[in-house]
Amino acid sequence: MARVDGKHVKIGHIVGFKSDVEQCGKITKIEGQRLTLEALDSDHGFHGDYIGGNQYHCVLASDCWLED
Repeated sequence: MARVDGKHVKIGHIVGFKSDVEQCGKITKIEGQRLTLEALDSDHGFHGDYIGGNQYHCVLASDCWLED
């Protein structure tokens, strides 16, 4: 089970991460310590040069933080 900020996370949790800019995503899939995140802005996807416009992005749990 993946841990973010020392806490177990589940599908549906919202986490923050940085890819060009700080942004948030909803966990849709967990594979070990790898999280698949869905953009919260369904019309435009994530922001930035690298992942801009993408609806989904994979990140390591260790590169994320919990959002309230």
